[in-house]
Amino acid sequence: MVTLARRSGLLALLLLVVAAGSASRAALPISSPTAASLAEAVTTLAAPDMEGRASGTPGGERAARRIARWLTDAGLRPGGDAGTFFQSFAIANGTVVAPDSRFDLLAPGPQGRDPGQTHFALERDWRPHGGSVATSVSGEVVFVGYGIVTADGTHDDYTGVDVNDRIALALAGAPRGATATGASRLEKLIAARRHGAAAVLLVNDTLPSVASTATAAGMVSASVTPRAADALLAPSGATTATLERAIARGTTSAFATGTRARITVALGKQERRAENVVGVLPGTDPALASEAVVVGAHWDHLGVVDGAIHPGADDNASGTAVVVGLAKSFAAAGGAPRTLVFTLFAGEELGLLGSRHYVGDPAVPMTRTVAMVNLDMVGRMRDRQLEIGGVDSGTGLREIVSDAVRTADLKSTLRGAPYAPSDHVRFYRSGTPVLFFHTGSHDDYHKPSDTADRINADGMARVATVAAEVIERLAAGSRPSYVAMPPERRERTSGGGGGGAFLGIVADQGAGDGVRVADVMPSSAAERGGLREGDVLVRLAGASLVSFDDLRTALKARNPGDRVELQVLRNGDDRTVSITLGARS
Repeated sequence: MVTLARRSGLLALLLLVVAAGSASRAALPISSPTAASLAEAVTTLAAPDMEGRASGTPGGERAARRIARWLTDAGLRPGGDAGTFFQSFAIANGTVVAPDSRFDLLAPGPQGRDPGQTHFALERDWRPHGGSVATSVSGEVVFVGYGIVTADGTHDDYTGVDVNDRIALALAGAPRGATATGASRLEKLIAARRHGAAAVLLVNDTLPSVASTATAAGMVSASVTPRAADALLAPSGATTATLERAIARGTTSAFATGTRARITVALGKQERRAENVVGVLPGTDPALASEAVVVGAHWDHLGVVDGAIHPGADDNASGTAVVVGLAKSFAAAGGAPRTLVFTLFAGEELGLLGSRHYVGDPAVPMTRTVAMVNLDMVGRMRDRQLEIGGVDSGTGLREIVSDAVRTADLKSTLRGAPYAPSDHVRFYRSGTPVLFFHTGSHDDYHKPSDTADRINADGMARVATVAAEVIERLAAGSRPSYVAMPPERRERTSGGGGGGAFLGIVADQGAGDGVRVADVMPSSAAERGGLREGDVLVRLAGASLVSFDDLRTALKARNPGDRVELQVLRNGDDRTVSITLGARS
């Protein structure tokens, strides 16, 4: 593979650099990055032209190029593919709708409609879901209200109609003023499938994107406009508007529309790639230069969601800025005894993809990587409070971190175990001691309001000062020994607050609707309950899970030891899994 040759070549280069340049001069003192320089970097990365830095998008590519330029200007050596700073890898293939997808009204059509006008226009009148089965179905269209079936069975919009081998037509969302339980797209598809429907059409004022409907439920599904739905409803004399009002009054129920339709869904795949940015600062001590400390942060964010740019200033332009600032500082000081590998990861929001790729193809072999320091969301320090996880993942780490925090006069929360949904987890699971720097979550998390003007640049500078001292000691002192640990009973992986219930997953936050499992923490409640990578969580204890925030909210309402039922989609098939939730301290 690319990897062995590249690793060997880079190691040889590092040793040559040390041999040529070290009459073993002492490195200069490290001057930590300033608040002003960190604020400038965050502002650049969170600017509108970066378009939210989603992996595999033009905005993300611009961000990666800018980071590489910063590392070049700092004097680092390329640590990526073929002598570049970029380490390219494939991310989840995007789904595209093929033009031969068709949606036709068969019979009888609305009065006065010409038979030649029974074809609904793709993208104007309808759009297949990204997770739809690609096939052709035809059948009678049955209106099923909002298509909601509650978890406890107290409400079923399919009551009184037979949708077996028919096409279910349902309004999106839930009736005005009603609870949203059972109203998510996936829950509606699962309910329709359980009732035997051949396909589902959801009525949306605005057709959702293919990416936002990418989760598969094992059936043909699409969204249609009210105009198209009204054509299907015409023989009944009803329209979507009149039916919405009737449902609000409680005076309507499901019924056969009297129309037949044919839906043909054709989908294709479009490969997308993303790039880690890797810069190497060769070690200065011939006895240690073949070993490395990795200093990392993910540069990617969510991009544009529902038409709104998500700048991701704290998540994670802040961590990226600190890593780049540290690279400049250590380079200006002449390096450190061990080699430093500064790695900015893509694909973190998609399930820690960039760090997984790096661990499989490292700039310095993992057997020679003595530790990894990860900075994720370090831009919102409050009350001089800094959280550092993983201090017991390697021998001597707790002492190193405690000393550095004390010197910087910060309050600290030190977590022994390293488990949290960020890139350091991939390193720890490969047998490398890790540290995770974090200044806490906030209400702007994964929202358009995570902007650069809300960053605490002075706090970032304090984080950088602590990180610099920790990295200095890791790069010069005894190599920490890896310590295998069970998951600490406090994980951001499954949400926070409330009763402190812990599930133990890393979620793919760019996977459309539902909560897609990107990784399962070892010995966690999720692992014991049989959850797997790729599973999509749809409902927890009756609560709908449209997004990761829904999972966090649902867990806040539960307590450790609660046994809950999870509705899960696995390869398009739905199942119910019983899990006893763990605890968080």
